[in-house]
Amino acid sequence: MRSHQLCLPIPARLPRRRSWRAVIAIGGALLAANAMAAPSAPAVLQTPGATVAGAKRDHDITVEDYFTLTHPMQVTADPSGRLVAWAELRWQDDLPTRNSEVWVADRRAPGGVRPQRLTFHAAFDGEPRFFPDGRSLAFVSTRKDGGAPALDEGVRQVWRVGVDGSGLRPLTAHKGGVESWQLAADGKALYYTTGREHQDEDGFAALRKSHPLDYGRGVRKWSTLWRLDLDDWRLHELAKVPAFVRDFAIDRAQTRALLLTVPSRRLIDNEGWSKAELLELAPTMDADKPKLTPLPDALFRAEAPSPYGWLEHPVFSDDGKVVAFTVGFDGYPGESIAFELDGAQPRGHRLPRFEAYSLEGGIAFRPGTRELCTHGTLRALDGVFCVAGIGGGKVGASTRLTPPEAGTVQEFAFAGSGELAAIVATTTSTPEVTVLGARGARQRISRLNPQVDRWRLPQIQTIRWKSRDGTEVEGILELPPGYELGKGPPLPLVVELHGGPTSATKLELRYWIYGRTLFAARGWALLSPNYRGSTGYGDKFLTDLIGHENNRDVADILTGVDHLIGLGVADSKRMAVMGWSNGGYLTNCVIVADQRFAAASSGAGVLDMAMQWMTEDTPGHVINYMRGQPWIVQDEMRRSSPLYGLEKVRTPTLIHFGAGDERVPVQHGQGLFRALDQYLKVPTQLVVYPGEGHGLGKRANREAKLRWDLAWFERHVPGFGPKAATPAPTAPAVATPGSVGP
Repeated sequence: MRSHQLCLPIPARLPRRRSWRAVIAIGGALLAANAMAAPSAPAVLQTPGATVAGAKRDHDITVEDYFTLTHPMQVTADPSGRLVAWAELRWQDDLPTRNSEVWVADRRAPGGVRPQRLTFHAAFDGEPRFFPDGRSLAFVSTRKDGGAPALDEGVRQVWRVGVDGSGLRPLTAHKGGVESWQLAADGKALYYTTGREHQDEDGFAALRKSHPLDYGRGVRKWSTLWRLDLDDWRLHELAKVPAFVRDFAIDRAQTRALLLTVPSRRLIDNEGWSKAELLELAPTMDADKPKLTPLPDALFRAEAPSPYGWLEHPVFSDDGKVVAFTVGFDGYPGESIAFELDGAQPRGHRLPRFEAYSLEGGIAFRPGTRELCTHGTLRALDGVFCVAGIGGGKVGASTRLTPPEAGTVQEFAFAGSGELAAIVATTTSTPEVTVLGARGARQRISRLNPQVDRWRLPQIQTIRWKSRDGTEVEGILELPPGYELGKGPPLPLVVELHGGPTSATKLELRYWIYGRTLFAARGWALLSPNYRGSTGYGDKFLTDLIGHENNRDVADILTGVDHLIGLGVADSKRMAVMGWSNGGYLTNCVIVADQRFAAASSGAGVLDMAMQWMTEDTPGHVINYMRGQPWIVQDEMRRSSPLYGLEKVRTPTLIHFGAGDERVPVQHGQGLFRALDQYLKVPTQLVVYPGEGHGLGKRANREAKLRWDLAWFERHVPGFGPKAATPAPTAPAVATPGSVGP
């Protein structure tokens, strides 16, 4: 499943469904799809701010540098295409976690692009959306100030601000806050949902009310849909939905809503119990008796490879005749589902995927058309892929809209002009807000991390090898700056394993707390294998892992290690392995299977599959991969669990866990520590982070993890202590993307 970007701690209305192994981590003149699919050399139009022309890369990357990085997210564009807005995540000295603020830029401003910050508050401002006139933005914030004493601190409300920073004011003041929300297409109304408690009438409601404890069933959180008219400020209660609305979309005519609902707010209810329901927005509708019509579910239930799919990203075409959403699975390919609504009955379509790309997330119709575009992954690069017009019972072909040369496109949104506002990363630049146009033209809107221009960056490239069964596997290889492949001495190697496993390591510059960038900067080679089950390599490669965890994935990893040793890149006596979530699980599996590793760092990793099914918040994940519940597939549960091979472990192991992790509960780490420390006498350390869940959000905890990993590896990997020097550069500091292998 897609990687959960827990490195971006966004206080969402409900945690988006993500794998337990996911790592921490979105009408006018139109572009022709094939114009971007086969571009000429990209044309760089302009870059905002001062550039560092010919800057000398003389700065060795440090732990402290991680906390200087700014990350963009939630990009959007106004209908004219002139203005682009986004949210920025930054570390602030006075806050324990990163904060988010809203920015905007005029692409056509005299003198060049000059981004402007619109919000200044420690309230995690984000989700910017333009009003149709382009003069102001709506966004969500947990702030209390602004002349609205009814607002509660720490509760999500919708606010408005002018694109010049003026006129900041709240639009909502609901007790308990706002969850899903959408501006009407004409900008005259705001639609949103709020939560309400529902007690099942099962004979125990009074008992539960008199003893307000935590119960397994009987108490639900359901949703109410509202419309706020922004001209006269009248608030209309549209529907008391007998379910929880995870997300919704309103058509441009404001006559119909698509609701993605689950029986309650529990995350588990999104696994196979979610529905796509149409709600007619008639003037005379009764809020207490909403008319909900479920869309036929055969495409994403009975005819799907697994019953445990979750629904996300509802959208309408501009004419309101087509509605679409995504369905995701653990271990199986995600799909985009579309329904034509202009007939007597909805006609459903499972949309084609160009070269079987893997669905990553967001979807959008191109303005004024029925052409649906999705965010996907193909061979370690994220991009935008489009399906030609949907109508008349037919669906057009799927094409690639953004070329590989554009880099990896992490998020996108259409401007009314048809151009793409996107967040793009490359192997030499961190993610930046960029506008992508026809024939490869691009305009960089932001310059968020100019300090990176002076960093001595790792050389980043793809590498391919053959696994034990002959399957070709690819990974991302990072080498120290200046290291010459095939000429330098063998390097200490760290194997960094991504989460998911339905995810992938991307061909991009990424400095994060799980190994990338920092180790290569300190003289290590780093291999991130996209092992079996990873996205972007076709459906068979993805589904090959089902029923074969702790087998094919481990073989793919270890043959990649052997390949680097054979190339003379890796020193077999100086190797370490690390990962978080599914990467932590695989770290546990690898040190059982292979005793060559001198050190390991296992983060939020499963030890026992049966216990995982019993305790995690998304048990459908284990059921999919194991192909059944524990009492049905007892042998498979045992075979895939590293617990039952721990007697083979010789590798000094550092164990990290969030104390409140619901995805992979800390008891897995406690069991691993007990076995290695007390019974097997293997050097080990357990680090538990109070107040953290499946990912680490606090600055102090992220820094602790970085420093513990470095100290642990440098203590246990022979001949590689804290004073080991990075090779002096004898070649260009950064390699262009390429591939190494058979």
